[in-house]
Amino acid sequence: MNDILLIDDDERLGELLIEYAARFDMKITAATTPSAAFVLQNEVDHDAVILDVMLPEMDGFEVCRRIRESSDIPIIMLTARGETTDRVVGLEIGADDYLPKPFEPRELVARLQSNIKRYRGTSARLKREQTPSVRRFEGLSLHPETQEVRVDDRVVDLTTMEYDFLMLLAEEPGRTWSRDDILGRLKGTEHELFSRSVDILVSRLRAKLKPATPVKTVRGTGYAFVARRLDTGT
Repeated sequence: MNDILLIDDDERLGELLIEYAARFDMKITAATTPSAAFVLQNEVDHDAVILDVMLPEMDGFEVCRRIRESSDIPIIMLTARGETTDRVVGLEIGADDYLPKPFEPRELVARLQSNIKRYRGTSARLKREQTPSVRRFEGLSLHPETQEVRVDDRVVDLTTMEYDFLMLLAEEPGRTWSRDDILGRLKGTEHELFSRSVDILVSRLRAKLKPATPVKTVRGTGYAFVARRLDTGT
């Protein structure tokens, strides 16, 4: 059973989601305040977090930042419908996905399942990959078996989506990926396409990988992995 932490001050919503998610082998624990959520986070190893933007004590963005200080579990943010700014900010600070209110519970469950599956590294794509234990590039090494990324022997703390994005590009160095192709591979076709989220993802990843610069912007097209492979001479 998957343990999910819901942080939302709408008690009625919490009750409905707890009952609904149980049908899909998910146990939701609800916290109506960030302080209560942090206590629960320290007591239980959750598989994902559902996080509302509008909260008492502090907003959801600050809660997301604090969770990211100690955990890289999937975070799905709940935003007001049409508030693109909320979505952008949430992705910039480390959220993995977003869902505008009001929403269908089944869609939330689908997104939870997708993000948890990706987080655990059990997607069909990863299972099919025949990868060496370590892939070494100039200033950068990828360790698929441990899902570690190192820059000059320093382990880089990446979120699940950041890691999957980097591995996706590294599968085919030099190939240019469009934003829609990237979103389709990372999030699945059942999700709303939001091209700006890819640009935000790249910005976050580049900041973490400095001084390595493996991701190149192909103007008007998308992104490509351009780091020079050391163990093959390419």
